[in-house]
Amino acid sequence: MIAFGSYSQEGGKTVADGLVGNKCNQNLWVYTADCMPIFFADKRTRKVAALHCGRKGLEKKIIKNLVKIFDNFGTHRDDLLVAIGPAISKENYLVDKMTLKEFYRKAENKNIRVNFTKTEKDFYFNDSNHFKKQNLNQLDLKRSAHRQILNENIPDTNIEISNLCTYKLKNEFYSWRRSKTISRQWNLICS
Repeated sequence: MIAFGSYSQEGGKTVADGLVGNKCNQNLWVYTADCMPIFFADKRTRKVAALHCGRKGLEKKIIKNLVKIFDNFGTHRDDLLVAIGPAISKENYLVDKMTLKEFYRKAENKNIRVNFTKTEKDFYFNDSNHFKKQNLNQLDLKRSAHRQILNENIPDTNIEISNLCTYKLKNEFYSWRRSKTISRQWNLICS
């Protein structure tokens, strides 16, 4: 097994945002709250990978780095299957203007001018017993991940994206943004 940013031992726990199985018959587990579990499988060799991917992972191009590892295995892009699991939806992932602008610059190599649009929402937060208005914008992590996968020349027909929102479905999923819980869901891929 290969881990991103950490060393791994078979059967051991690894602290990393990505795991790559370099053998058949391996199970890879990642746990998430609002971030996306993203799974990759080479349907020819049965090698698999699991990512824990959120805003920072997208900014650091974790998907591109993972696909390079599959390239080193000799994987053909047409053989690579990808699944994005339940994660926070754009309606519930709200960020300030600077965070949104910085995200697009890093994750999508675009310098955008952020104009508040109909996705802008006014929210009032309790700040030391004072309420203040804050303008926030929706950030669609799944859409950005999908674009990054497509940019790696993986066919759209090989990509599945869950429409389940970890924030909205409070009886089914844990959500850090909803309740600041340390609980997580476990996500698994088997080769």
